[in-house]
Amino acid sequence: MDFNILRTARAVLNVTDLEASKKFYVDALGFIETETVEDRIYLRGLEEHTHHSLVLQKAETPSVEVISYKVYAEDQLQALAKLFAEKGLDVTWVEEGEQHAVGRSLRVQDVSGLPVEFFAKMETVERMLQRYDLYKGAKVQRIDHFNCMVQDVQKAYDFYIEELGFACSEYTATEKDEIWAAWLHRKPSVHDVAFMNGKGPRLHHIGFWLSDPMSLINACDVLASMGYTKNIERGPGRHGLSNAFFLYLRDPDGHRIELYNGDYLTSDPDFKPIKWDINDSRRQTFWGHEAPDSWFNEASEVLNIHSGEPVALEDGKLKQRKPTFVI
Repeated sequence: MDFNILRTARAVLNVTDLEASKKFYVDALGFIETETVEDRIYLRGLEEHTHHSLVLQKAETPSVEVISYKVYAEDQLQALAKLFAEKGLDVTWVEEGEQHAVGRSLRVQDVSGLPVEFFAKMETVERMLQRYDLYKGAKVQRIDHFNCMVQDVQKAYDFYIEELGFACSEYTATEKDEIWAAWLHRKPSVHDVAFMNGKGPRLHHIGFWLSDPMSLINACDVLASMGYTKNIERGPGRHGLSNAFFLYLRDPDGHRIELYNGDYLTSDPDFKPIKWDINDSRRQTFWGHEAPDSWFNEASEVLNIHSGEPVALEDGKLKQRKPTFVI
């Protein structure tokens, strides 16, 4: 391939009340506020040296403007543009200087209808990893992954594996061996993006890495003490899929955030994807307790990169094909 996608990099969320969002993300969860510019708050985790991994921008209704991946070099964006053009996917360019702190970027509505961005350059800032005096709340360290609801998981899987160079770490299969959900990665962890069957395209959640499981517990205590008990949707618990500790939260606009720790290395070339049966209750929560209905039914609306309008939703469906895995 003429491009190298490195990792999940940032998300741009539309929120209705910047002050309420700042209180939740900065005061309760412990994100670092890099800066606020006009109606946008730029946030990062404690170990991140890039300007931000999350943008909160004022809007009338909550939605997702774009989810982003970092590539190795800026000249690789043109190769990605060529690929998307060959697949009949229209791209749009955001030139350097048109968005704060980020260099030239390429945006595209991917095969599932998700608004996806690729960029190579972002301003760097001081890493706060050893500024322990600034640690508070969940002590968020870095962005880790996206989880997306899509109409056709197999279609998304095929494109990201065969065309974008992702690899599969784990997947859920039905009794007919159809893919129900898949965890795909570029960095050597369990996933940079997961696709789950459901009404989509929608962003189900953004996962942020924490330094240890106790940070999840501490986050619950801080959230409760600040009056955010209703924002705790699911967990703490341990996933079967990924083996990670998790806590799912809903921000003041309903965007879902996962606090995440404890998955494993996937860099070995002989690593084989792990299959989970859809009827195995341990795949969602290894300890057996069920997720609430909201976790399956609710997710964030995504926008069209060209029009800025919400993307129409379709119900999820399964394809009668068995997965072919690429390591």
